[in-house]
Amino acid sequence: MAKPSMASTSDEWWRGAVIYQIYPRSFRDTNSDGIGDLRGVVEGLDYIASLGCDGIWISPFFTSPMRDFGYDVADYCGIDPSFGDFDDFDAIIAKAHDLGIKVIIDQVYSHTSDHHAWFQESRRDRTNAKADWYVWADPKPDGSPPSNWQSVFGGSAWQWDGPRRQYYLHNFLTCQPDLNVHNRDVQDALLDAARFWLDRGVDGFRLDALNFSMHDPEMRDNPPSGLPMDQVTRPFDMQIKQFNQSHEDIPAFLERIRGTIDEYPGRFTVAEVGGPDPLAEMKAFTENGKRLDSAYNFDFLYAPDLTAELVKQSLSNWDGAAGEGWPSWAFSNHDAPRAVTRWSDGANLDQISRLNMLLLLSLRGNPIIYQGEELGLPQGHVPFEDLQDPEAITNWPHTLGRDGARTPMPWAAKAPQAGFSQANRTWLKLDEAHKDRAIDRQIADASSMVSYTRSLLTLRNSLSALVTGDSQLLDTPDGIVAFVRTSDEGEILCAFNLDTNPVDWSPPARFQSGRMIADQNRANATGAIPGRIEARSGYWAN
Repeated sequence: MAKPSMASTSDEWWRGAVIYQIYPRSFRDTNSDGIGDLRGVVEGLDYIASLGCDGIWISPFFTSPMRDFGYDVADYCGIDPSFGDFDDFDAIIAKAHDLGIKVIIDQVYSHTSDHHAWFQESRRDRTNAKADWYVWADPKPDGSPPSNWQSVFGGSAWQWDGPRRQYYLHNFLTCQPDLNVHNRDVQDALLDAARFWLDRGVDGFRLDALNFSMHDPEMRDNPPSGLPMDQVTRPFDMQIKQFNQSHEDIPAFLERIRGTIDEYPGRFTVAEVGGPDPLAEMKAFTENGKRLDSAYNFDFLYAPDLTAELVKQSLSNWDGAAGEGWPSWAFSNHDAPRAVTRWSDGANLDQISRLNMLLLLSLRGNPIIYQGEELGLPQGHVPFEDLQDPEAITNWPHTLGRDGARTPMPWAAKAPQAGFSQANRTWLKLDEAHKDRAIDRQIADASSMVSYTRSLLTLRNSLSALVTGDSQLLDTPDGIVAFVRTSDEGEILCAFNLDTNPVDWSPPARFQSGRMIADQNRANATGAIPGRIEARSGYWAN
């Protein structure tokens, strides 16, 4: 059994835990159909445990027509055959727990697939038992939609439905009708689904698109955002989402979720909170321990550049004030172009990959590592004719889309499909450039990115200040971000130059005689703390 990290030794195992996100379609294929599966997750757990991660988050594997690759759920308590069956899922739980790894899965409470039995019943007529389980509305007198709301993926958020002779709301694809989560019966059904997976042994949930889960019942029009057209990629960008998301009643529903979670001690909840100004919602969603445990936003996920100003602002929002929740952080995930590509000029991928990992693992909160991030994988190249992502296809070429972050994981450099699959064709093509960064090649190289990540996690897990300690930002010149992580066992100084030029900076006097313990090159760095930090570099010191 793997030795648990410091994060997993307390009742709140999740506080400071490092979570590894698995996008199962692209992780590992064991039945040679070109699609990653749950058995592939089982096979990959030893590798994840060897990194030193505390938990995994598995993106949706539920029954689905796969129009949005699992985020269009047709059965909350089913497993899609393309991923396997319950024996496979139970094997994940058993092996992960043997390895000391917690298992977190997605819950999608804002919408379902139009194939879901609930929606099929709801659309039959206006009087059936589930007639009010989705967001239905009559057209305006001229036949147009009930409001001007726009969907994330482009076009009106309303779709005419013949059987009901009404419009239904879809904040995402037309095949993803929005649940009416104002309805307590809907809440009860979602909580029953949560209990189903908790009974199955999961250790927590990541709640998808949570601020889309309730709408304005008056269907008022959203005001225009005023965004210049040269910054618009879709009509959704042209509105302030005042009435189709972020409803004031969402926190009350979260308290019901918390009540359900508390029936199962030691479980964890983390919310995805998007939008241009998510901080107030994140604070409300995690307030005083009576709602969710943690939340993360898109501060870093869509940032075109990694700057000291961005990091300072993000960290200053979570200073550990009384009643404040616990933050989580992600630089990359299945929805966003990979950070190393966004934050590099293409010529310094290795340096930026290491700098990103050093920074991510130093932040107060839960670091979420997206599969391949520990390999330094850049954004995969996916030509238009091979795109699968409906958002990318609709908005081409004004968005990079999501497929480039979802290309198959390279396990073995010289194997067919780099060891991801034995199939001749995979659901997304492997990026040939990723073969050189395959897991087998990196594990054998003590100087590789994956070896660096493993060593860095070993070091972090031995330092309580970096796992659960407080964080204090220091005054620094432009380009530099520095903070001190503190616990009863001591202090760790974390300093980074995110500028493209060297910057002179000396730490506080109490660290002047300190020693480095890690930098962007080595997780076991030694030497005196420098008075100048080179461009795009950083260090930990004590």
